[in-house]
Amino acid sequence: MAKRISREQKEIEAYKTIIDEMFKIAGHDVTFDDIKNRTDDWYNQWTITEYQFMEWTIWGQDYIKKTFRCNKIIAKRKMSMMGLNYGLKLQIIDNTCHPFM
Repeated sequence: MAKRISREQKEIEAYKTIIDEMFKIAGHDVTFDDIKNRTDDWYNQWTITEYQFMEWTIWGQDYIKKTFRCNKIIAKRKMSMMGLNYGLKLQIIDNTCHPFM
């Protein structure tokens, strides 16, 4: 019989998957294992566009809802913290059609 993993281990694995997906969506050939022991500002070395960031956020919310069986509000909050703590530097492409500019 397989041993169940703890909730903490499940969260760590989920966060690794989410970070890997961020690099994949942004088009960078990097994984979590490549950056896990780095102490420099690795998150500023690569960029992600606003649209890619939104795509990653939506993907992450769905992934968190399925993995942890939580509601949309909790998933959104967790992804907001992921974006704040581990998100890449945003690259703004066009200011003319941005709704808040």
